[in-house]
Order: sequence, then structure tokens, then C-alpha cells
Amino acid sequence: MNIVIAVQARTSSSRLPNKVLFPLCGEPLLIRIIERIRRSKFAGTIVVATSKNEEDNIIESLCTSNGIECFRGNLNDLLDRHYQLAVSYKADAVVKIPSDCPLIDPFIIDQVINTYTVNYPNLDFVSNLHPASYPDGNDVEIISFAALENAWKNATRKLEREHTTPYVWENPDKFSIGNVTWSKGLDFSTSHRWTIDYEEDYHFITKVFEELFPKNPSFGLYDILNLIEKQPEMKLINQNYLGNYWYLNHLDELKTIDDYKNKIRK
Repeated sequence: MNIVIAVQARTSSSRLPNKVLFPLCGEPLLIRIIERIRRSKFAGTIVVATSKNEEDNIIESLCTSNGIECFRGNLNDLLDRHYQLAVSYKADAVVKIPSDCPLIDPFIIDQVINTYTVNYPNLDFVSNLHPASYPDGNDVEIISFAALENAWKNATRKLEREHTTPYVWENPDKFSIGNVTWSKGLDFSTSHRWTIDYEEDYHFITKVFEELFPKNPSFGLYDILNLIEKQPEMKLINQNYLGNYWYLNHLDELKTIDDYKNKIRK
């Protein structure tokens, strides 16, 4: 089975531009997340999926200089970008990992991909997001090419095009869907924020890398939790942005991702 891991990245983030290029222990954030993904035992072809816009030329250059595959597609239609990537790489399934997850644990990637492959072809889509139980910033989704193509042909809402997979997981009557949950419980998804959208997130992630990376570049989920337990003040760095998983259970109330942004910031 040809499983391609797509890491979506761009420089034009509305909240924190160029975040994928921010330094983490001497390398750009994008390089650090690729390093972590490569530690997955299921990691095969890893492709950075960026846009065709001129401002993302720097991402392609970074990938080229580091021997990383790069695919360029539509800036705002992520569904089309992932579909065209899948066609180009003749993928049987695509793993979707956002570039704002530099603390992602390779073991979690393994869990999601393994759940899909063990149950193949009985599942069209597997993630660890519905419901979410891992700390925010460990997002992994895998979708079969057939399901991806179905969504590409039929999804019409702006939200569905911008975020690739909502058409699939919002239609369980049309697709077979699986979910990987963590035994620690759902509260961790809203009480730990390890993603990067704001300056405070970057400060938190930098602190984690500075504390753990020099001694153990392969640090994982439990290493981070142990660090936070020893230094609980770290959670205060970006606590104002906790709870951004709200939208996962309220998308039926929203028409666009902008509705979600406005709602969650009120």
C-alpha cells in the first residue's frame, strides 16, 4: 500500500506569518516536524504540501536544500491540494499532518496509520480527532484515495475545501470512519495546547525543545508531560488559547472557518 504523508505548510498564516520558518534549536520549525515524522515506523514518502504562491517559494527552497519532497498546489483549497498530491504520487492513502504540530509524537502517528492498515479496506478514514483526546498539536488523519476523491468531487462548503476532511467525517453514512483515542482521557485535548498559532505558542514550544531536545532529540508525549509536571508554570505561557478544539464538536453550527475564529475568540 502506498501511503503518503502530507505536511501542509505555508508562510502566509494570518495569525503568525512565517511560523514554519521560526527557529527551533538551530533549525526551522518545518525541519523539526519532518524529523519527528520520520521517526514513525510507518513513515515512507513524506511530502511538504505548500501553495503555488510566490511567497511560498522559500518553503520549496528549504525542502530542496534538505532533501525533502515538496508539492505545490492551491493556497486556500486544501482539499484540492491534497487530492492533486495524491494523484501525483499515486497514493493509495494520504496521511494529513499540519505543520503547526512541531511536538507531534511519532508513536501517535503509528497508532493512527496502524489502525487504518489493520482494518483495510473496511475503513475510509481514521484520525485521533473525533473525539479528540490527545493534547492539541498531535493531529493525525489518514484517508483513502477513494474517499479523498469522493470529497474532492462533492464537497462544496468553504470549510470543507479549506480543511480537506470535514466532508468525510461529517458524513458517517457515506464513509466508514475510525478514531484513535488516548487512555488518559478527553480532558487532555483542551488542557494542553502544543500547537502553534500565536507568539505565546512559539515561546512554549521553544521552551520544550530547549529543555528536552539537547538530551533526547526523540522526546515524546510523556517526556513533555513530565516536563510540565516539573515546571507547571510552562502551561501559563499560552493558556489564553486553550480550548481551540471547541470547533470540532460545533462545525454543524458554522458555515466557514472564519465563523469558528470569531466564535472562539469571543
